[in-house]
Amino acid sequence: MQTRRDWLRSSLGIGGLLLTPPNILSAQEKIEFNPRILEPVIRLSSNENPYGPSKKVQERIKNSFKHSCRYPYAYSDDLEEILAKKHGVSPESIIVTGGSTEGLRITGLTYASNGGEIISGQPTFLAMMDYAKQWGATVNWVPVGDDKGYDLDEIEKRISSKTKLIFLCNPNNPTGTLVPAKKLVDFCNTASKKAIVFSDEAYYDFIETNNYPSMVDAVKRGEDVIVSKTFSKVYGMAGMRVGYLIAKPEIARKIRKNIVAMSNVLAIEAAKEALDDNSFYEFSIAKNKESKKRIYTLLEHLKLDYVPSHTNFVFFHSKKDIRELGPIMLEKGLRIGRPFPPFYDWCRISTGTLQEMDVFIKAMLEVYEG
Repeated sequence: MQTRRDWLRSSLGIGGLLLTPPNILSAQEKIEFNPRILEPVIRLSSNENPYGPSKKVQERIKNSFKHSCRYPYAYSDDLEEILAKKHGVSPESIIVTGGSTEGLRITGLTYASNGGEIISGQPTFLAMMDYAKQWGATVNWVPVGDDKGYDLDEIEKRISSKTKLIFLCNPNNPTGTLVPAKKLVDFCNTASKKAIVFSDEAYYDFIETNNYPSMVDAVKRGEDVIVSKTFSKVYGMAGMRVGYLIAKPEIARKIRKNIVAMSNVLAIEAAKEALDDNSFYEFSIAKNKESKKRIYTLLEHLKLDYVPSHTNFVFFHSKKDIRELGPIMLEKGLRIGRPFPPFYDWCRISTGTLQEMDVFIKAMLEVYEG
C-alpha cells in the first residue's frame, strides 16, 4: 500500500503542486486544536471547520453538563450581553438562535409570509427563501453577474411596494464572492429605506480584505438592516447549533416573537468560551488560508477557473456536470458540494485538514489527468 510519504514523493513533479509540502501540525497544536483523523468518507461538502471545537470549548461543554437540568433562558441572556458588548449594540438588539439558519427562517416568516416578496441573488444560501415560500412568500431571483457576485444595481431596480426583505449572503455561499465595501454600504443605506435588508455574515471572519465593514455598523446607524452571525464556521461548532441576529430593538422585538427553537445550555456555554479562545480563532483562519492556497494551486495546474474566495470553500469551474462528478468523487472517499443551479458545471469544495486536502488533490488528479 502506498503511504502518504510515498505519494507525496511521487507527486513532487506533478505541475509543482507539492514542491512545498504543507506544514505539519506541531505536537502542541495537535493537543490544542483537535486535528481530525481521516474518515472513510471525507466531508468537503458543508463548509464545516474540521478542527473544532477547540480544546477549551470542549472542556467548557463538559463542565456545563451540571447545568443541563436548567432551561437555557438565563444562559442565553448572558450570551446576549456578551455579544452586545462585542458588537457595540444594546442587548435588546441581539437574538440568540438555534444556529443562524433559524434566524434566517424566522426572519422570512416574520416579514415575508402571506404574499410578501423577498429579493435574492441566485445562487445563494436558500434557508430563508425556502422556508418563507412555505408560508406564502414569493421570491424575486436576480442572477449573479459574470464575476459570480451580486448584481446590486439590478436588485435595487427590482425593489417595489411588494418587497419586504432583500437577502444578501456576504460573502456569498456558494460563490465565495464579496460585495465591494463602498457599494455595499451605499446599497444598504438606500435600499433599507424601501425594505429590510438582511445581511448573512456567516463567513465574515474569513474575509481577506482589510477593514471590510460589517453591516452591524448599519444597525448602529439605525438603518432597517438585520445581520446574522454563527458559531458554526470559524469556531468549528456547526453541530452545536448556535447563532444570532443583530437588529435595532424594534425589529428584534418583532422577530423574537417567532422564535421556534432556542439553542441549548451546552451550546450557549460553548459559544461564550469560543469568543474568548483567540488562539483557536487565529489557528482556524491560518489553516483555512493554507488549504485554500493548495486548492488554488491544484485548480491552476488543472486549468480550471475558480472564484477567489473570502470563505472556507472554493467555487470552481469543474467542466463536468456536478451531478456526475459528485458520485465519482464519492467513490474516491470524498463528499463534495451539491448542485447549485444554474451552475451545474461548477463545484463548491470546502477546505479541510491537511490530510484531507492530500486526498482531495490525489482524487482530482486521478479524475482529470487519469
